[in-house]
Amino acid sequence: MANQKKMVEEITAMDEDFAKWYTDIVKKADLADYSSVRGCMVIRPYGYAIWENIQKILDGMLKETGHENVYMPMFIPESLLQKEKDHIEGFAPEVAWVTHGGTEELTERLCVRPTSETLFCEHYAHVINSYRDLPKLYNQWCSVVRWEKTTRPFLRSMEFLWQEGHTMHETAEEAMQETLNILDIYAKLCEDYFAIPVIKGQKTEKEKFAGAKATYTIEAMMHDGKALQSGTTHFFGDGFAKAFDVTFAGRDNTLQTPFETSWGVSTRLIGAIIMTHGDDNGLVLPPKIAPIQVMIIPVAQHKPGVLEKAQELRDRLKQQFRTSMDASDNTPGWKFAEYEMKGVPLRLEIGPKDIEKGQCVLVRRDTREKYFVSLDELETTIANLLEEIHNSLYQRALDNRSSKTYTAANLEELKDIAQNKPGFIKAMWCGDEACEERLKEEAGVTSRCIPKEQEHISDHCVCCGKPAKAMLYWGKQY
Repeated sequence: MANQKKMVEEITAMDEDFAKWYTDIVKKADLADYSSVRGCMVIRPYGYAIWENIQKILDGMLKETGHENVYMPMFIPESLLQKEKDHIEGFAPEVAWVTHGGTEELTERLCVRPTSETLFCEHYAHVINSYRDLPKLYNQWCSVVRWEKTTRPFLRSMEFLWQEGHTMHETAEEAMQETLNILDIYAKLCEDYFAIPVIKGQKTEKEKFAGAKATYTIEAMMHDGKALQSGTTHFFGDGFAKAFDVTFAGRDNTLQTPFETSWGVSTRLIGAIIMTHGDDNGLVLPPKIAPIQVMIIPVAQHKPGVLEKAQELRDRLKQQFRTSMDASDNTPGWKFAEYEMKGVPLRLEIGPKDIEKGQCVLVRRDTREKYFVSLDELETTIANLLEEIHNSLYQRALDNRSSKTYTAANLEELKDIAQNKPGFIKAMWCGDEACEERLKEEAGVTSRCIPKEQEHISDHCVCCGKPAKAMLYWGKQY
C-alpha cells in the first residue's frame, strides 16, 4: 500500500492546518483549479458533477412547490440599481462596473449583477396587473459577481454559481409564509441530501440582507467549529415593489402593492460538504450527491474473466446506482487511494477468488469497513449501505456540533470560550446593536441567528447585563 501512503501524505492534516487541508482537498480531489483571474475558479468536471446533482435535487423541490425558472440579464443599468437606496448601499463595495463597450465609453455604467432584485422588480412591473397574476414564483440559475477582497474556492469567490428566487405575493402573510417555506426546503436539502445538520433562525437587524425587512438563515457548523451560512431567505415587504412601481388591481378593485421575497443558495454548499465530512485522506461525499456512488476496482484484472465480470457488474449496477469502473493499468493500491480521496461512498473489489465464490468485497469510505457480499444480494446490500452511510455522516456531524456548542452567561465566559473552544456559543442578548458590535470587537464572534427554538440561559444580556430579549447563537464564521 505504498502508493496509498504517498497519496495521503500529499494532504495536509486537518488538525495541523485546516485552511491548507481544505485547499489540498479542492485541488487533489479535482474539484476546482485556480484561473488567471484573481478570485475566480475553474470548476472541474468532478466538482461540477456535484453541483449538477445539487441543482437537480433543489430544482425538483422548487418545481414541486410551484416555482418556475426564468433568466434575467447579467447587466444592470446604474439608474435601475439606484432605485432602492438601502440595497445599493449594501452592495456598493462589491459591485463590478462595465464602463466601456469596445473602445467607446458607455453613457451609463452597467453593473455586473451581484444579485437580481432590481431586474426582477422591473420585469414584475410589466407583467403583474391583477391579483389574478399573483403569486409570481420565479427562480433563476445563474452566476453573480461580487468583488471580494479575500477569496477561497467555493466558499468565497468573485464569481460564483447559485440559484436566486424572487417572488411576489398578494399579501404580506403569504410572502412571509413563502420566506419560511423556502427556509424549510433549504434545511431539508442540507439534512436529507448532504447529511449536514443546520440551525434555522432569523438574522439580526445588523446582519440582515441589504433592503430586506427580515432575513432568515440556515447555519451549519464545519468540522473545525466555525459557522457557515449555508442559505438565506428574505422577506422584503413592499419596499422594492414601491420603488419600482409594481402595482396590481386588488380583489376590491383598488390599486395595491405586492409583497416580495428573495432567497438563494450557491456553490458554497460544496465547501460545506467538504468541511463537514472530509478527513485526512480526502473527501467523504454523502451518497445522494456523490457523482459516483459505487466505484468498481477489478483486482488482478489481467487474469481471465476478471474484467468481463467487472464490466458485467458495472452494467448491472448502473441501472440503480451511479456506478463507474477503473480498468486502467494503475495498481489496485493506487486506485483505492484515488477514490478514497475523491470521497466515493462505496468501493467494490472483484478478483478471481471472489468470482469463484460468487461474491465481491464492498468497502465503505466513511468507516473503511469491509463487507463480503454475495453477488445475488448486491443491489439490496448496496442500497442499505448507502443509507447507513448517509445516516452515519449526519450523526457524526450532529455529534461534532453538539460537542462544540457551549453556553455563556456573561461576557468573560463568552470571551474565554471564543478564545479557547472553537464552536457555537449560546448566549442571551438585549437586542442592542452596540452589544453585537462589542462582541465582535472583543471576542471576535458574530451573531449567527436567533433560533426559533429559544432557550432561557439567563435573564440578562451576555454583554451589557440589561434585560435580555432573545437567545442567540454566536460564533466565528467562514
